Amino acid sequence: MISFLRGKLVHKDPTHVIIDVGGVGYQVSISLHTFSEIKDKEDLKLLTYFHVREDSQVLFGFATAAEKQMFQYLISVNGVGPSTALVVLSFLPPDELRAAIIREDAAALQAVKGIGGKTAQRLILELRDKVKKDGSDQAFGIPGFVGNTVRNEALSALITLGIAKPVAEKSIDSALKKSGNTFSLEELIKQALKNA
Repeated sequence: MISFLRGKLVHKDPTHVIIDVGGVGYQVSISLHTFSEIKDKEDLKLLTYFHVREDSQVLFGFATAAEKQMFQYLISVNGVGPSTALVVLSFLPPDELRAAIIREDAAALQAVKGIGGKTAQRLILELRDKVKKDGSDQAFGIPGFVGNTVRNEALSALITLGIAKPVAEKSIDSALKKSGNTFSLEELIKQALKNA
């Protein structure tokens, strides 16, 4: 199995790149997330997943370990192939996807082309526990938010005030996205109450 490729970027477009590794050009399928991460790099390292079927062999590339892990989680779900997984990761970066699964936000998953109601529910059902076990600091999908202490305290406060957990989580995440994650606990609770 090919775990990663390191070489010179020869060609790049939103769906694939070609990397020259020791004089051999590897075509690697990528998500829009990876496309934006690699920007204008000339020398490149991509983590890879080699998918083999009877009729094709495709190399998928990822800028981060988190994206590769989410890709592998997605393709472990019955009915989700590598192409669909790449579309999901193009629409929802790994942290946002992880957050949607943890929050059981089927609507966010259904917003992705090719993901219907049944598939969204299957993704949540089959991946929720795996994603929670990750123990990642970014488990709630809040970019740039170091740790989850303030978020968890705000969530507890809102639940104590009688707001349903899913509504409270959505309100908090919405407030954090708008603020750039700069709220104190008190400000976060106030803003989340406005959103609830």
